[in-house]
Amino acid sequence: MSPATAVERLRANVDKMKSLQYRQEQLRALLRCLHENEDRWTNALKKDLHKPMMECMGMEVEYCRNEIIIHLNNLDEWTKPEYVKKDLIQVMDECYIRKEPLGVVLIIGAWNYPVQLVLCPLIAAISAGNCAILKPSELSEASAALIEELLPKYLDKDCFAVINGGVKETTELLEQKFDHIMYTGNSNVGKIVMAAAAKHLTPVTLELGGKSPCYVDKNCDIDVAARRIAWGRFINCGQTCIAPDYVLCSSENQERLLKGLQAALEEYFGKDPKESEDYCRIVNQRHFQRVKTMIEKTKGSIAIGGDSDEKDLYISPTVVKDVQPTDALMEGEIFGPVLPIVTAETADDAVRFINSRDKPLALYAFANDQKVIRDIVERTSSGAFCGNDTMMQMSLSTLPFGGVGTSGMGNYHGKFGFDTFSHKKAVMLKALAMEKMNGLRYPPYTDQKWSWFKRLAGKKEKSRGGLFSFLLFAVIMTILAVLIKFFG
Repeated sequence: MSPATAVERLRANVDKMKSLQYRQEQLRALLRCLHENEDRWTNALKKDLHKPMMECMGMEVEYCRNEIIIHLNNLDEWTKPEYVKKDLIQVMDECYIRKEPLGVVLIIGAWNYPVQLVLCPLIAAISAGNCAILKPSELSEASAALIEELLPKYLDKDCFAVINGGVKETTELLEQKFDHIMYTGNSNVGKIVMAAAAKHLTPVTLELGGKSPCYVDKNCDIDVAARRIAWGRFINCGQTCIAPDYVLCSSENQERLLKGLQAALEEYFGKDPKESEDYCRIVNQRHFQRVKTMIEKTKGSIAIGGDSDEKDLYISPTVVKDVQPTDALMEGEIFGPVLPIVTAETADDAVRFINSRDKPLALYAFANDQKVIRDIVERTSSGAFCGNDTMMQMSLSTLPFGGVGTSGMGNYHGKFGFDTFSHKKAVMLKALAMEKMNGLRYPPYTDQKWSWFKRLAGKKEKSRGGLFSFLLFAVIMTILAVLIKFFG
C-alpha cells in the first residue's frame, strides 16, 4: 500500500477512534499482541542487536506492556473535561478544556530500541484517539518485519498501518499531510522531518539525542558511581540516546574511577565481554566502522578495552582517558560502547563545560553532597537530570521524556504522551439570558460602562488585605447576576 493510499484510508476512519471504549479495545489488543508473542519479540531483538532476555523484556516488551496498563488505568480520568478557574465576568458560564484527537499521525521509530520506540508513541496516539501510520527503522530488520506482520492481526487495519522501507518510503510518507509527526533518531534527519512537516504546518515531536554528560564529584563513592555509569553506558552496547556519553571528573579521581569501571565491567560481562550472552552488538557495518573510526582518531589513551571484531560487529566496552574537548569522541554523540573521560577539576568547571555545548538530552551527576547536585540542576539546562544514577529517570512514567534545544522538542510517556497527541480545545458555554449584564460590552460606550467593566474584568495582584474585599465583591456580583437573570 502506498503512503498516500494509507493516509487516505485512515483519514476516512478517524471517527472510529473518538470512542473511548474503542480506544481501550485497541490498547487491550496491543497488550495481547505483546503477551502472545513474547518469544517472537525477544528473538527479533536478539537477531537485530544480540539483546539478552532481560534487556528485551525489561526495556522493550515489558516496558511497552506497563505503558499500556498506565493508559488503560488512567484514560477515563485523562479524557474528562478539565474545568478551569473563572473570572467574575464568566461566573455564570461553563468553561472547560476538552481533550480531542488530532486525527492521523505519523510515528517514525529508531533502531536501537526498535520495539519500545515504535510502540510507546503508538500507545499514546491510540490513547488520545488517533489513527496512526508506523514507520519502523529499516536498520532493525527483524523487529521491523515483526511489527509489520503482527500489528495488522491485532489492531484495526482501517485505523493503523505499518509501512516498512528506507529513505524512499520515508520521503514519500513525509510528503503526505499528517496532523502530527513524532520522530525518534538523530538531529540531521530530525531537521529533514521538521522541514517536511513545515510545508503542511504539521506540529512535530522530535526525540533526538546528543552528548549527555556525567559529572563525578571529588567527594563521591567512586565504586558505586562506576557501577552505575558502566551499566548506563554499556547496556545495549552503548546504543542508548540517554546513556552517559562522557564523564567529567577531576584528574585526582580519574584513576580511581577507571579501577571502578574495570571492576564493574568484569562483574557484568566477565573477563571477555565477547563471550558474554549479556553483551549486545553494533547494529550494522556502517555504525561499526563509524564507532571504530572515532576510537582510532582520538588523542586520548585507551584505558579499558579497545578490541573489535568486524565480522561479529563486536566492539568491547572501551574507556578512553585524558580526552580533550576537541577530540573526535567529543564531536558528536558516540552511540556505541565507548566512554571518554574529560578533566573537570571542580563542579564549577563541569558546569561551564556543559553550558558551553549544546543542551543534552540527559545530564547526570554523582556527589555525596546533595547541594552540589542541586546546584548543577539549577545552573544547567537538559531534557532530563538524574542525580547519583544513570538512565533511571526514564523508568518513571510520571516524569516526561523529551529533549530541549538541539536534543529535541516535545515529550511523552504516560499522560505526557496522551497530551502530546491531543488537542486541548477551549470551551465556553453561555446562556442566552442575562443580556443586561452582557450589555456592558456593547456600544455605545460610556464612562459608567467602562467603570463597571474594569471592576468585573480587571486583574489585581494578590494580597492578604484585598482578599476579603474580593470575596465580598464576588458575592455581590453573583447575587446581582442572579437578580438580572430572573428580573432582567
